[in-house]
Amino acid sequence: MRTGAWLIGARGSVAVTSMIGALAVKSGLTGPTGCVLESPALRDRVRPGIGDLVFGGHDVTSVPLDKKAAELAAAGVVPAAVATAVQAELTAIDQRLRPLPAAATQAGTAAAISADLEAFRSRHDLERVVVINVSTTEPVPPPHPAHAGLPALRAALERPGTVLPPSALAAYAAFHAGCPYVDFTPSTGARLPALDALARERSVPYGGHDGKTGETLVKSVLAPMFAQRNLKVRTWSGVNLLGGGDGANLARPGANAAKAASKQRVLAETLGYAPQGETRIDYLEDLGDFKTAWDLVTFEGFLGTAMRMEFTWHGCDSALAAPLILDLARLTAAAHRLGRVGPLPELAFFFKDPLGDVPHGLAEQWQALCAFIGTLEPAP
Repeated sequence: MRTGAWLIGARGSVAVTSMIGALAVKSGLTGPTGCVLESPALRDRVRPGIGDLVFGGHDVTSVPLDKKAAELAAAGVVPAAVATAVQAELTAIDQRLRPLPAAATQAGTAAAISADLEAFRSRHDLERVVVINVSTTEPVPPPHPAHAGLPALRAALERPGTVLPPSALAAYAAFHAGCPYVDFTPSTGARLPALDALARERSVPYGGHDGKTGETLVKSVLAPMFAQRNLKVRTWSGVNLLGGGDGANLARPGANAAKAASKQRVLAETLGYAPQGETRIDYLEDLGDFKTAWDLVTFEGFLGTAMRMEFTWHGCDSALAAPLILDLARLTAAAHRLGRVGPLPELAFFFKDPLGDVPHGLAEQWQALCAFIGTLEPAP
């Protein structure tokens, strides 16, 4: 059941950590810690397995994977011994990566992306290919013809100029190639009516948005606690300090605003109201691939008594995100095999800003995920 995992942003920290992790687990060099589908409750219930994944991808850069792996090892993201042990396999994957195509029109670019996906599937005899966007966060785009329907979008893409942001163009190309698509970023991705129509036309599922790996993961546990105890949250503010390429990108106002909005959605959805406060994201180069988040929550109890709590999260986004990329590739492939079409709201457990009208508390999302897995064909 060989399954392709085609990563948009394949030479970035999250993608390369995912590849190193999959190779290390397959070789028995490490355990699958952090992989949700390898937890005791879900182990051996989803096909394909980690060892069935075959990696490829697009990127705008040309940094060799072994060099990126060495950088991640030096930064403490992956063990140096593991990065060295899988170097030959990374070199083989490097040959499957392609520069992101650029044509005179976005229709031409999408056709070139689709051709790369189809060639990858054929060359490696893959049952299916799941496209996962792990590239940098985009600013929220202005309204465009994608909102007018699929025929209007197709016509607009044939003309010179930018119609779709890169994440949505990747989704368009993936759907045309018959590939499921997952957006692990807060970018537009497949969240447009015209792209939903295309996914249904091509009978493929899609998931997203914005992987839930740190501060928002904690929010999705704590916010239901306040709601269930009927405690009034007055303010909830957070400061996120991060370095690396993601931090540098989020220093741009447009990308920063898109990310901050995604991180705050869980509060209003879970509490039923939006408390005062905001999430701030600051770039701190010295942190490298690590992130520190500090949150302050003020709340009101019985008789109006004012109280507060604080928490600090310090983690490595790449090491937290990478196992989820493997989970999502496997789950989305299994859903495609089952015949699911359109959005996959059951994957909300993995996302800050999930698709569909879904609960935002982690416990309810876990229950929905387990129920979904129960509908999949069990692994032998």
